[in-house]
Parts: sequence; C-alpha cells; structure tokens
Amino acid sequence: MFRRLSRWVVVAPIALALAGCGSSDPATPASGGGATTLTVFAAASLTGTFTELGRTFEAAHPGTTVRFNFGSSATLAQQITQGAPADVFAAASPATMKTVTDAALAASPATFVRNKLEIAVPAGNPAKVDELKDLTDPKVKVALCARQVPCGAAAVKALDAAGLTVTPVTLEQDVKATLTKVELGEVDAALVYRTDVLAAGGRVRGIGFPEADKAINDYPIATLSKAPAGDVGRQFVDLVLSPQGRDVLTKAGFEAP
Repeated sequence: MFRRLSRWVVVAPIALALAGCGSSDPATPASGGGATTLTVFAAASLTGTFTELGRTFEAAHPGTTVRFNFGSSATLAQQITQGAPADVFAAASPATMKTVTDAALAASPATFVRNKLEIAVPAGNPAKVDELKDLTDPKVKVALCARQVPCGAAAVKALDAAGLTVTPVTLEQDVKATLTKVELGEVDAALVYRTDVLAAGGRVRGIGFPEADKAINDYPIATLSKAPAGDVGRQFVDLVLSPQGRDVLTKAGFEAP
C-alpha cells in the first residue's frame, strides 16, 4: 500500500524497470514483476486526490509502492533542492515549481489543475462572516497561510485586489494547518482553497468572493531529473494528466487548466 511521509526520508528503491512503460492508458496494469518505490512530493491541498490516485497507481502497477510527502509547496521545493530523493513534484504554484526548475532538478512541468480561494468559517459561523471585508473587523479572528507559501500568496493577491488589509491572529505553513484552525474553532475564518473546504465536509462552511478569481493558482507537476524510480515517475505523471486523473481532481473541486 502507499505510505505517507511526515517528512522526507532517504529512499533506496530497487531499480527495476516496469514493463508497460509508455502505455496509452496510465491505469492499465503493467506486466512483469519487481519492486519499486515511487516517492511523490505534493502540495498539502492534493492530499485527498493524490492519495486516491496513489491507490489507483499501485493497483495498476503490481510491486510498486507509492510514498507521499504532503506539505507546503515552498517547503517541499526547498527539500528537493537540498537533496531530498523524490521522483515527482506536484506544486500549488508555478513560483514554487520554478525553485526546482531553476536548480535544473526538473524540466517541462505541466499544469494539471487550477484552484481558488474561499472563506472558510466554522459550521455555525459564530462571527457572522458573509464577505471578504468582514475579515477586516478586529473582532474577527482570522487565520491565513504564510505569504511565502502558495495559499498565502494567493490570499495576498485577493486582498490587494479588494483593497483590504487583514491582520491575522496566526500564519500557518500550509493550507491544511490553516483550515484546521477553523475546524477546531480557534479562529472565526480563514482563506483556504475551495477544494479544502469541500474535503472538510460539514465541519466548515465555504463562502465565495469575487476577488478569488484574481488569485487563481495553477498547479504544475513534473518528474525530477534525479528520480530514483525513473520511468515509473513519468507513468504517475501520465495518470495525473489523463482523463481518469482529471476526473478525480475535478470531482474534488479543482478546475481544469
């Protein structure tokens, strides 16, 4: 089964190529034996969808284990440039992918989905937040992502577009941590991705706002130049880019690029 990594670790996969590389259907089971570990670094907002795609990939590629490292795209990019062994990087913004491509560690990333912000409030909405300008009220406790991570950079763009200044009570390092503050009732509102609001189900309520359209994030994906698993990483990227992968992602609230 796939395994999720809480931080990057050294992975030493057995370098056996899987038969079936280049198949037109990424979910078609590969023939042949062997054991391979595929390590995927992916933005925290992809946790649910990539977990599902990881299961699909393992079922189609017997002997392959998919390991995920989910987190802030900025942190993941830094880990990769510092030598963390990984096969695939899926980022929540072109800027964080550029950190990796500028270091010549990936080439030709492809945009596979887009995402935009919503205001997330607790299910009961105790602060009666209805629109973006309500977040400027000093009585409303707001959580934002740190500006150096994609969800934080998007929040800055959206607030600038609205001409608003918000003073958050906390700045979190990824979107999941930001949303957790709302789920626990520690804040009255947060700016997070629409997909994370949907994934939270009834625990939070999402409120759309027009300026979100001015801060949409493109998500690029690429295989890494020093990928230990080689062609297997390209097969996983093919699955993400395939109609099957797109279906999983759009059902979770992502938009097609």
